[in-house]
Amino acid sequence: MIRQSCDTPLALPVLLEYWFGELAPDREKPIEEHLLACNHCSSHLQQIVGLGAGIDSSFRRGEINAVISLPFLNQMKARGLRLREYCVARGGSVECAISATDDVVIGRLEATLENVKRLDLFSVNAPGKAPVKLIDIPFDPAAGEVLFCPAAAELKKMPAHTGRVRLVAIDEVGERTLGEYTFIHTPG
Repeated sequence: MIRQSCDTPLALPVLLEYWFGELAPDREKPIEEHLLACNHCSSHLQQIVGLGAGIDSSFRRGEINAVISLPFLNQMKARGLRLREYCVARGGSVECAISATDDVVIGRLEATLENVKRLDLFSVNAPGKAPVKLIDIPFDPAAGEVLFCPAAAELKKMPAHTGRVRLVAIDEVGERTLGEYTFIHTPG
C-alpha cells in the first residue's frame, strides 16, 4: 500500500546518499523499499532530483558562481568540458582570460584551511557589477586550496578589468582573512 503521509520521513542526508549511490547495500535496500511504498518520501526525492537538474543546467550555461570539489572538477574534465584553470597563491595575482568556446574557468585559491570551521568567499569584479558573496562554502581542510568557478556567461561579457577574491574564515572569535587573490582579466 502506498502511503501519502509518512510517520518516519527519510532525512535529507539519507535521500542524498541514496540518490548519489553512496549507501552500503544493506542500508540501500530498506531505503528503496520505503521509497517504493511512501509517496511522501518519493515526492521529496523527486524534488531534490529536480533541483539538482536545475542547478546542473544553470551551471552548464555559466549562470552561477560556485565553489566546487576536486572530484567535481575531475568529473568536468572527464565529461570533456573545456576549462581554464588559474592557480593563485595567497596575496598573489594572475593574468587570466575566458574565450567564447570555454565552458568553465576555475580559480584555484591556495589557502591554509586546517582548523577552519566556516569559510566565506567574496569576489569583486568589473566596475558596476554587484559583488559575489558565497557564505559557508564547502571546503576540504586538507586540500590547501579552494576551487572557485565564477559565472562563465557573465565573465565572457566583461571588459578588461581586475577582479579580487577574498577568503574569510569565520569562528566564535570572529572573522579573519585567509587570503586575497587578484585576477587580471583580459577578454578572450
